[in-house]
Amino acid sequence: MFPNLPDRRAAEAPDSPCVADDTAALTNADFLDAVQRGAATLRRHGIGLGDVVAVMLPNTIDLVVALFAAWRLGAAVTPLNPALSAAEAAFQVTDAGAKVIIAAGPPTFEVPAAALIPADLTSGPASGDVAPCSDADVLALLIYTSGTTGRPKGVMLDHANLNAMCDMVIEAFELTAADHSLLILPLFHVNGIVVSTLSPLLVGGCTTIAGRFDAKTFFSRVESSAATYFSAVPTIYTMLAGLPEDLVPDTSSLRFAVCGAAPASVELLERFERRFGVPIVEGYGLSEGSCASTGNPLHGKRKPGTVGLPLPGQRIRIADPDGHEVPHGQAGEVLIAGPNVMRGYLNRREETAATLVGGWLHTGDIGRLDDDGYLVLVDRAKDMIIRGGENIYPKEIETVAYRLPGVAEAAVVGRANALYGEEPVMFVATSPGSSIDIDQIQRHLADSLSKYKRPVDITFLDELPKNAVGKIDKPSLRRRVASSQQPTKQGK
Repeated sequence: MFPNLPDRRAAEAPDSPCVADDTAALTNADFLDAVQRGAATLRRHGIGLGDVVAVMLPNTIDLVVALFAAWRLGAAVTPLNPALSAAEAAFQVTDAGAKVIIAAGPPTFEVPAAALIPADLTSGPASGDVAPCSDADVLALLIYTSGTTGRPKGVMLDHANLNAMCDMVIEAFELTAADHSLLILPLFHVNGIVVSTLSPLLVGGCTTIAGRFDAKTFFSRVESSAATYFSAVPTIYTMLAGLPEDLVPDTSSLRFAVCGAAPASVELLERFERRFGVPIVEGYGLSEGSCASTGNPLHGKRKPGTVGLPLPGQRIRIADPDGHEVPHGQAGEVLIAGPNVMRGYLNRREETAATLVGGWLHTGDIGRLDDDGYLVLVDRAKDMIIRGGENIYPKEIETVAYRLPGVAEAAVVGRANALYGEEPVMFVATSPGSSIDIDQIQRHLADSLSKYKRPVDITFLDELPKNAVGKIDKPSLRRRVASSQQPTKQGK
């Protein structure tokens, strides 16, 4: 169990390395002391069993300490992307019912019910340390993921979910105490938390947190840390594969690398492996499944272009719209079952009931199983755009656009981008007599949306295309985008 993991590591190997970042390194004994002090700080702010702690921090040791300090008290953590707009952050904190916010500085938003705590939880004493909470059913994480309703939803993951997920990762990647993870993905995502932090710590290994990814210095960080693996998204592999040819780094410590969050081309994976000699394990998963559900095996056949086999303890089923299993090799919705599947969406009973049906998580993704049982993703959840590993849901952007007077119709679709995979573009039809322009819309969107969600191009049309039932015809807009050769106005 994670609440008592710092105690166990400190008892077994007090002087062994545990976690490091750009400025500090903690042994197991140091880490236990930091978590005890952090828990004491949270308890002085009234945090206890069942409370929610919001954490809005960059990738640092402080964030990992905050996780374990909250869990020690039986509290859940909802991590916030530091890049969120004030409106987005305030919504998440309020929706999660967070009692406190841990932040590096004064936040740009106000939530009267939540008190602000500085990032360094360890400045106070660790007096009166409490016994770590040991209930596997206690909520551990509230990960917010956008949905087709236009409002982010809190994915509820308890300690049993996280333990099951980490056990699967450990078995699939054959992690041992000798493993050293180099964390380059954000810690507000389950991938960064589960694959790069919790799993190596649980098995006795250690984690080095890179505060900000820089392709030019990445391999020197690999060499200095002697990392045995890292997890990244296709955008990062594209940057690394594009480094000057005269760069020949020492990658001998790396056993493998993980690629997820968005589809990667076979050519990119093969080019990276050929140049750096590091095998890439491509996988697939959702926050609702605690992180990962499939992966190409470390040993045996790795099939580029697939996302691999079900992880140990999980089942994958391909179903038709009625939930019935389709014949082998036929495409349908990807369904997932296993102890890693979420408890549900916080305070969203109807959406939970529609997503968790008969013990199966309905992903909304379309795929098929090949002759060897490897999952091939045919399409993604309708409309979703993945930009550099970040999920962007057009409905959320459209909902904000409709709040601007003069916008009669708005539709967002994805456009191919060589670096990020996709980027959002918007089509707008204005109300009769309206005089709004692109700059007005961009400013309006900037007030409510993170930069990565904002459309990089906005096109005005007299009327948006419709299908036979009168709905906006997004396939038509996607075809228009794909065939367009005209220069576009790029977002800054």
